Amino acid sequence: MRQLLQGIGNGETVIENVPAPVVLPGTLLIETKRTLVSAGTERMLVEFGKSSMLEKARKNPDRVKQVLAKAKTDGLLTTVEAVRSKLSEQIPLGYCNAGVVLAVGEGVSGFAVGDRVVSNGSHAELVRVPVNLCARIPDNVSNDAAAFTVLASIGLQGVRLINPTLGETVVVIGLGLIGLLTVQLLRANGCQVIGIDPNPARCTLANTFGARTIVVSDGVDPVDHVVALTGGNGADAVIIAASTSSNKPIEQAAEMSRQRGRIVLVGVVGLSISRDMFYRKELSFQVSCSYGPGRYDPAYEQDGHDYPIGMVRWTEQRNFEAILQLLANGGLSPEALITHRYALEDAAAAYALISNSTTALGVLLEFEDSPAATTAKTARTITLAQPDKPATPRVPGSPVAGFIGFGNYASRVLAPAFKAAGIALNTVVSTGGPLATTGGRNLGFQRVSTDAEQVFSDPGMNVVAVATRHSNHAASIAKGLNAGKAVFVEKPLALTVEQLEQVDAAYRAAANPMLMVGFNRRFSSHVRSVKAWLDNRSEPASLILLMNAGAIPVDHWTQDIVIGGGRIIGEACHLIDLARFLTGSKIVEVRAAAMGGDGAKMVTSDKAHITLRFEDGSTAVVHYLANGSPSYPKERVEVFCGGAIAVIDNYVATKSYGAASLKSVRHWRQDKGQVACATAFAQSVSTGGASPIPYSELVEVARACIDAQDQIAAAS
Repeated sequence: MRQLLQGIGNGETVIENVPAPVVLPGTLLIETKRTLVSAGTERMLVEFGKSSMLEKARKNPDRVKQVLAKAKTDGLLTTVEAVRSKLSEQIPLGYCNAGVVLAVGEGVSGFAVGDRVVSNGSHAELVRVPVNLCARIPDNVSNDAAAFTVLASIGLQGVRLINPTLGETVVVIGLGLIGLLTVQLLRANGCQVIGIDPNPARCTLANTFGARTIVVSDGVDPVDHVVALTGGNGADAVIIAASTSSNKPIEQAAEMSRQRGRIVLVGVVGLSISRDMFYRKELSFQVSCSYGPGRYDPAYEQDGHDYPIGMVRWTEQRNFEAILQLLANGGLSPEALITHRYALEDAAAAYALISNSTTALGVLLEFEDSPAATTAKTARTITLAQPDKPATPRVPGSPVAGFIGFGNYASRVLAPAFKAAGIALNTVVSTGGPLATTGGRNLGFQRVSTDAEQVFSDPGMNVVAVATRHSNHAASIAKGLNAGKAVFVEKPLALTVEQLEQVDAAYRAAANPMLMVGFNRRFSSHVRSVKAWLDNRSEPASLILLMNAGAIPVDHWTQDIVIGGGRIIGEACHLIDLARFLTGSKIVEVRAAAMGGDGAKMVTSDKAHITLRFEDGSTAVVHYLANGSPSYPKERVEVFCGGAIAVIDNYVATKSYGAASLKSVRHWRQDKGQVACATAFAQSVSTGGASPIPYSELVEVARACIDAQDQIAAAS
């Protein structure tokens, strides 16, 4: 199918052929008929992409700080590579979609195949959208009008926040698409509306919707005009729908408001607020959040948990439905805002228009509607066009990989490491088609798909790389082993004892199993040098391993005990495995305790201490902490043994204190061992040798992680 994408680094707008999405539980698969280009939001995205690196830095000072902090802790070259990788990405554009339901996911009610629906789907021939972000289109509402629903809901949420009453005077600053839709919504609420904009044509449009308008130009003071039009009282409320870095809209809104007036920001403006004005008038100010309650809440948007109507009357979905009802009864007329139409293949011209023209308002993209087009757009596997270059002959038995999952780590770290190790990259499977398509092509993959069966069943691939969400690891590992493939799983091996038993059963049933977990720290040059020193010891060692993990939202999927397993199993496993490798001794005891005292449950704690005791008498303490500063290096390993100390500082430097056979070194590039790990795996696959990490150790580490997590959960 075709999808509209924009380059983060260069702002280029392209139509990319990507594999069709597959319907998932709680979602609808929709064939797009119309989409609306958001002239404000999407123009800003394109302009940002086209801006220079210096301008990007000026607009994102917080990102610049993060980059500088990463360079300090991870090394300059590692940071440069990460920035380049990010800038090479392409992101989907669009969020105002009208189409027809092709498939209904498991657990979805109230929708059927053939329903016309609106959603916040992107500019793509097919979109998969969570059910709470969809609403049925009434029969008498055209696709053209319905495409305005999501954008109008942004205005509607602003109107709900000012809570207008019949007869009040409300000012709308900024008469772009959202502003003009907001004018109509306010008129439908029985309000007197004053519109303010520098564009005379837009003011004229607002007049046709029943608003009085003020054309802002040199020498015109909108505050004086509003005060005059309200008989000296000032506006009851102001909705700011403008997009500018200037503070003037918020200043003018305060000046033109009556005593105890309400101001709601729907657009994007400077926010240097004068306390004196707000204080003297006792003004209220609120920033509106997109389409309404539920926005950015994963439980609502992704998991489909609706808010009870008695508690939250107007959610995102119910705002969509309210707009559609207004369209059906004539209370909202967006057709007057349509200024241009383009076929999807001419989308580049549409974006050039909104970037360079002041006349563009409602710009619609129209999608081809024919049986042949529908057949072409539903293909779930596509071949990636590669630059002309001679094919590299493959040695029989050499590794050829298919990737299942292509998130940030897989696309930016793991797949490049596989490529550097000489592993042929055949197929990448991901539910995120655009990222997998562009990233896969850049890395040299031959195909991209949304069908994982392609990897398991194709005899041309002898390696399966599993990089999905953690809850899917065990099943994918078992399926890969059952198919006779060598399996590399990003980590962890399993989340529960039952999943571990599923993996073990598949491993023991396989004729010549090859299973590897991506415990790359073992393969770092820093770790290898410390390991060589420890191998000559004559007494137990004491290890302290610290991961300054950093805080992530509590609702992030990795924190979900069912999906991600929590951060101990999902990430602290690296340090548990590293301790197992450095000591070279079996883990015989695990003790874990999580930080408490904040009233939160410790089941998925990301602030924990794990003590390991090994068969040879060595001990290790793992500190996994999410309450530290990002300016401090993420990982640190300290080893005490035989009157000497070795310190690995974030895999950038190794320091030796009294260890004669261990040299202190520091590199410009962080070496976490990813390429060496992939290379060792590739060699094992090619030669048919044993896995670089013994299977018994993989199981041992997995059990230790599950044990640690269980102890933390039991104490909560």
